[in-house]
Amino acid sequence: MPICPECESALDLDEEEVEEGDIVVCDECGTEYEVVAVDPLELSKVEEGYEDEEELREEEEE
Repeated sequence: MPICPECESALDLDEEEVEEGDIVVCDECGTEYEVVAVDPLELSKVEEGYEDEEELREEEEE
């Protein structure tokens, strides 16, 4: 089971049922993560003020 990097609590998700692009929220601290890969599972913190990771990447490229 994946662990939240922010608060070190277990993230309640079924690794076999998530898909790339899904948003996962930590029940303890409320931090949002986007699933960027499923095998192996890789999560990326969603930055506040951005709709999704693609928008964040576009901002960084400019």
